[in-house]
Amino acid sequence: MFLSEFIPVKDALEIIDNVKIKLDTEKISLKEAYNRVLAEDIKALLDSPSFDKSAMDGYAVKAEDTFGLSETNTSHLKVVDRIGAGDTSNVALKHGEAIKIATGAPIPEGANAVIMEEYTYEKNDNLEVLKTLFPGENVAPFGEDFKRGDELLKSGKLLRPQDIGIIASAGYDTIDVYKTPKIGVITTGNELVMSISEIKGAKIINSNYYTLKALVESTLSVPEVTHCVDDAEKVKEQIEKFLESCDAIITTGGTAISKGDVVVDVVDEMGEVLIHGAAIRPGKPFGFGVINGTPVFMLSGYPVASIVQFDVFTRNYLLKMQNIHKEFPIIKKTASRKIASTLGRTDYVRAKTNGNYVCPLKIDGSGIIRSMVESDCYILIEENVEGINEGEDCDVLIYDSLKV
Repeated sequence: MFLSEFIPVKDALEIIDNVKIKLDTEKISLKEAYNRVLAEDIKALLDSPSFDKSAMDGYAVKAEDTFGLSETNTSHLKVVDRIGAGDTSNVALKHGEAIKIATGAPIPEGANAVIMEEYTYEKNDNLEVLKTLFPGENVAPFGEDFKRGDELLKSGKLLRPQDIGIIASAGYDTIDVYKTPKIGVITTGNELVMSISEIKGAKIINSNYYTLKALVESTLSVPEVTHCVDDAEKVKEQIEKFLESCDAIITTGGTAISKGDVVVDVVDEMGEVLIHGAAIRPGKPFGFGVINGTPVFMLSGYPVASIVQFDVFTRNYLLKMQNIHKEFPIIKKTASRKIASTLGRTDYVRAKTNGNYVCPLKIDGSGIIRSMVESDCYILIEENVEGINEGEDCDVLIYDSLKV
């Protein structure tokens, strides 16, 4: 395939984006809600707090009994009751009295402030108070966090720990979320083995098996990974199995136009290949097809190329399958040396940032995994740009910004 026949990256992304995504929902326990996407609006089912409560360990008092006090001008109150967390007091507080109270316990009738323990000294129910309080001090009032009926979270929210906390406080123990997509991953290649004990002759370790599993997991999707030899019937059988249980399929290897590369032919036979070859480096032999409505991402067998293809073409689609819409920010850095590029393709150059500068790695090649380990970003060189000069600003995509 000649470079002029390769589809531009932006056109490939448009084709992929036009494949319809079906968003299914399910009800789950709140205990399983971390990193799931809400499929309903959350409105408070109760008030929080549902009573005025103490914000500190200390003593509930009438603030007026402390006016004008200091460490040199103290007052003495009588301790008439004690309240632990989860308990209440039946005592109505009068002037000159105090009630020992724990954080979170209801403010007793008659009290309007809480003095922290460190500003008191108690002996035999006699409390010496060393500080002036204002009414409401150290009191969390009724409905301070939210009131019944308040809208707390909107559908489409990716749930963080604090979000789960407020949902629980609002009275929910189950919620509706978007289903997590199951992704079938097929690595192909007669030369690949799973462990060092199997290496003989020209065999190599199947690093793609582990890399693709982790890449899929980085999108919060659930991978099911298997390996196939370069046999059309076996690849077809595995794709058929995944079509029954998976929402999308990813393959590695078998995408180039050469003898023994079978994946593209199998997908074309079973469905429709919409892309075979993209004007991108590394990763030109990228393929994409659809079988009975299920998207199939056909990635290169070269480890680095498959990672780049996943980041560019696959990652965002898997996120959208969960109703996660994320922007991958492109920032500007200054090139610390000249970077060559060829017109007509988009280059994703592995590089390392250093303050406002970015330096492309000297090690290159689609099979050199170390280049991904030692870099922390891609330098993006668009297809209409013929290289970048030293000292020139360039577009940079930080790896960490790809995280959900």
